[in-house]
Amino acid sequence: MAQIPVTLQDILHARRRLQGVSRHTPLEPSETFSEVSCCKVFCKLENLQKTGSFKLRGAYNKIATLGRSPGGVVAASAGNHAQGVAFASSRAGLSSTIVMPEGAPITKIEATRAYGAEVVLRGQVYDEAFAAAQEIREKTGAIFVHAFNDPLVIAGQGTIGLELLQDLPDVDAVVVPIGGGGLISGVACAIKEQRPGVQIIGVQAAGAPSMLEACRAGKIQELNSAQTIADGIAVRRPGDLTFAMVQKYVDQIIAVDDEEIAWSILMLLERSKLMVEGAGAVGMAALIHKKCDLMGKKVAVILSGGNIDVNVISIIIERGLVKAGRYLRLRTMISDRPGALQKLLSTVAASGANVISIAHDRIKPNVPLKQAEVEIALETRNSQHIEQIVEEMHQIGYVADILK
Repeated sequence: MAQIPVTLQDILHARRRLQGVSRHTPLEPSETFSEVSCCKVFCKLENLQKTGSFKLRGAYNKIATLGRSPGGVVAASAGNHAQGVAFASSRAGLSSTIVMPEGAPITKIEATRAYGAEVVLRGQVYDEAFAAAQEIREKTGAIFVHAFNDPLVIAGQGTIGLELLQDLPDVDAVVVPIGGGGLISGVACAIKEQRPGVQIIGVQAAGAPSMLEACRAGKIQELNSAQTIADGIAVRRPGDLTFAMVQKYVDQIIAVDDEEIAWSILMLLERSKLMVEGAGAVGMAALIHKKCDLMGKKVAVILSGGNIDVNVISIIIERGLVKAGRYLRLRTMISDRPGALQKLLSTVAASGANVISIAHDRIKPNVPLKQAEVEIALETRNSQHIEQIVEEMHQIGYVADILK
């Protein structure tokens, strides 16, 4: 096993550097998620950290040690590290250039620019942005600030572990998102060096399980692709430093798919009023879907970021409502005569559904003469309510097609 690059002392030094810069974020108990997951859940709200994610901690800890750098700094990021580097660089009086994947959320791109960085869009995933950032470093002499494979960055992220033990000394397990591994490496070191009995469980997106595959193989391997809604952890190749620390400190790594992540985002938003991005929600997804055996234990889950694009939220909400039977789109035919539409809507109203939108079309080529096609979007209570609506329409002569 490779030498461990970060010690507890390094993390304690990082905590001193971050005083007055990063927030000691809340650790909130959740009755809702405790009931769903059958364990005592506490949410570490790094989505409320400055810049919207934990990444500020590691970025600032690194940049605070640089002193003057005529070429400034350069970094590659899917978004959250970008904002942390931009914030820390501006505070230190350094210029920064951030290379982000071309598909990075617009909100993250604009926020990074707002913190004072020059943003360059290259590649489709983090690893391609990383290669472009290396080219800029060679041309400009800028100092590269790695998103995860750097001892000072890892130590900065580890300050979350110190806060967890301070706020919940008797914690039994900590569930941590994994992309490249910087967060879980620092948190695991901070906790295991003080409380070896605490379980550290890492969670990856099933579409980008780079650390999981590395641990299974016993060596680092690069994935062919990294496709997931959790863009913040879509990393094809973990770091060698983080891999060594994960091997030493992490007890288990599991994966959750995009549907499970999306459901977790929706539940956090609706039940806890917390806006959490895909990468930040993977830990809760693992608990909700009981991917690890933690029944009855005190579990801290790190909600690592909240920088999610509003368009993604819109899609997740709509898909989630459909899945829960709370949103229905259907199509039917009615007679093209006065009162026919009113009769249909009266039937819908009597069923207790609420009309969200309606489209009436009698001139489509495939609509028979003297008839009209009607598409309705409805707010419903659950799947049983949808079945009731369709059955009641059928009984009075309507043929209702449910639209997916």
